[in-house]
Amino acid sequence: MAKKVSSPIFQVKVTLDGIRPPIWRRLLVPGDISLREFHDILQIAFGWTDSHLHMFVAGEDRYGLPDPDGELDWLKNDARVKLGQLLVKPKDSLIYEYDFGDSWTHKIVVEKAVSELGPAKVPSCIGGARASPPEDCGGVWGYTEFLKAIGNPRHPEHEEMLEWAGGAFDSEHFDAEEINQELAD
Repeated sequence: MAKKVSSPIFQVKVTLDGIRPPIWRRLLVPGDISLREFHDILQIAFGWTDSHLHMFVAGEDRYGLPDPDGELDWLKNDARVKLGQLLVKPKDSLIYEYDFGDSWTHKIVVEKAVSELGPAKVPSCIGGARASPPEDCGGVWGYTEFLKAIGNPRHPEHEEMLEWAGGAFDSEHFDAEEINQELAD
């Protein structure tokens, strides 16, 4: 996915709402990518599995996957809108919601917009903190309960939750190199 670009490039900070301490990623992304392509980058950066619907919210407008059944006809096609059409300058922001059931809401804020970044590869992850919650854990409330259960061996759901998470889960884990390797594929 990584490629060399010359302009425009955004440095954005993406923060998962409702969780303390915060879970966030700092990304370099080309402004000429579609929101759909940006969705793919966010999925990798946060370790999501792209198993659920998503949407971007910019003011009153909502962008996402076209719904063949017409139930989400209020969503505009995110493949037809470029990131740089919605984000232009520092402090511009938009919302990205992933999984309408768990409602993982991410705030995206432009920190810098530059026309040249030299030979840097974009997209790339240049910072972040903490692991994303496991897919389908029940939103912010479910994630809080999940952490309580796996953190206390005497919790009645401790073993069950650890098994569900694949045997281990480190909420503090963050590795930009892992993310960048996947973005480069």
